[in-house]
Amino acid sequence: MFDYTRFDHVFSPSAQFPYDRKTIQDIETYRKSFHGTLFIDRVLKALGLTKAKTYPPKSDAALRTLHENLCEADISVHHRLSIFYYFLLDFDSGDSRAQVSNRFADVSGVPKTYQIFMKGLWLLDHQQFDRALEHVTHPSLTPDFSDEILITFVRHSPANDYTLPLAYYHTVQPILKSQEALELLFNAMARTSVTEALYFSRKHPEAVREQLFRRLVSSVLDAPAGEETANRALELVGLSLDPSEESWLEEYLSQGEGRRLKNAKDTLLMRKLATGRYEEAVEERGVSSKWGVVLEGIKTGLGGRTE
Repeated sequence: MFDYTRFDHVFSPSAQFPYDRKTIQDIETYRKSFHGTLFIDRVLKALGLTKAKTYPPKSDAALRTLHENLCEADISVHHRLSIFYYFLLDFDSGDSRAQVSNRFADVSGVPKTYQIFMKGLWLLDHQQFDRALEHVTHPSLTPDFSDEILITFVRHSPANDYTLPLAYYHTVQPILKSQEALELLFNAMARTSVTEALYFSRKHPEAVREQLFRRLVSSVLDAPAGEETANRALELVGLSLDPSEESWLEEYLSQGEGRRLKNAKDTLLMRKLATGRYEEAVEERGVSSKWGVVLEGIKTGLGGRTE
């Protein structure tokens, strides 16, 4: 009969010890890329297992000590088994034919949701992000470590491709707790769709909403010049803004920090033209010379009413 307190029932003597020098080096490299903390580290800490934080074990003796610490810890059986399951995924990677983790899950009764989540965390820790997304967005799971997962997806996204963090957010719809996670998510949205970012900002209290709106404007105007940036700028000036947002845009680009951004004056001019405020537009000063002919044409069209 299976007994998780017996080391040989959890870690079969026939399974090859996976933690050779290269594997340990790889895990430590992953840890450094995550600013010193893997997801398994977070799990152990959340369960109060600071003494058991010895992953990866560097020898069979270290693994036995870790097993003993986990067996003695004041945690639920499901949590204990799920941590063992995580470690056994390393044994799978050493011999893909063995699938030690599956056999353990079958005989120990690790709940399926725990398997899915821990496999997702293992894949995140090993930077297999596409496969990790499939697990951590599974509909059977309740959001856990959602801020950290989102931050990880954003920080490890290819340049200008925020498919993974946005897919995670839209699928899971987590309530973010940290300012860092909120800002990184919003930046990803702003660089993907100006309109979507605006709608997202409107879901927040007034003070946060204004802060996000300014961040949106900054992300557009502070981006490197190019066709994509130009298209995003056109999307920005063509947004359907409410009176508060209109006021924030005007103040930020004319008096606030945004006035130092590239094309701040031009953006205000374009906004006034896009919203039909032609008399205000021709009064703009400090805009690019390319607008000269346009403004003269508007003055003529207004029939001298700006004099």
